Amino acid sequence: MGEKIFPLRQVRSFVRRDSRMTKAQRRAYEMLWPAVGLELKNGLVNFSDVFQREKPCILEIGFGSGQSLLAMAKNHAEENFIGIETHLPGIGALMLGMQSENLKNIRIFYADAVEVLNQCIPDQSLDVIQIFFPDPWQKRRHHKRRLIQETFVNLLVKKLKQNGTLHLATDWEDYAVWMMKVLSANSSLKNLAGEGQYSNRSSQRPIITKFEQRGKVSGRAIWELQFQRTS
Repeated sequence: MGEKIFPLRQVRSFVRRDSRMTKAQRRAYEMLWPAVGLELKNGLVNFSDVFQREKPCILEIGFGSGQSLLAMAKNHAEENFIGIETHLPGIGALMLGMQSENLKNIRIFYADAVEVLNQCIPDQSLDVIQIFFPDPWQKRRHHKRRLIQETFVNLLVKKLKQNGTLHLATDWEDYAVWMMKVLSANSSLKNLAGEGQYSNRSSQRPIITKFEQRGKVSGRAIWELQFQRTS
């Protein structure tokens, strides 16, 4: 029998970590949040109003310190980016980068991704959803805490446009196998690399983040998946 895939239940996207912003991060946060921060209480987001333009919209769940998101937004000024993170120093670090690069095409939620998706993201509104290096919850008894579960993937698919892409990456092989099983079981998704195949490194991951580097130093390969919504 294959490994059991658990329903979403009370799973939350990321565990909030108790750490403090630096003074520079705090200043950037206080300066930029009124302009780029998005709130659960405001309900469904109108992307045209928020960005003041009609462009493809990419959502990144759990952007960490924001290095990759910052590089993508800089390299693709023609696209709009929304980041979700529960780690305030990571949000502060991203905002410092936004200040330095004078980037205007990123908006940020400081909230749990499940709540954001349910309350704030319209159905069939996103061109890409990306989740890079989510917590693998390695112990078998903790697998029910993994973010990538059937119910959560169903929710992600609802938010993608027709032909939109779900893009995942992990440096834990057993989680990659788990992800492949969950995504392949969804009848609305097609594996862009071919059935059961992992993707090559995407240009949407333009830099090696500290999480990826940590995996490489430990001798772990990087496993990437790209699936397209077909129905």
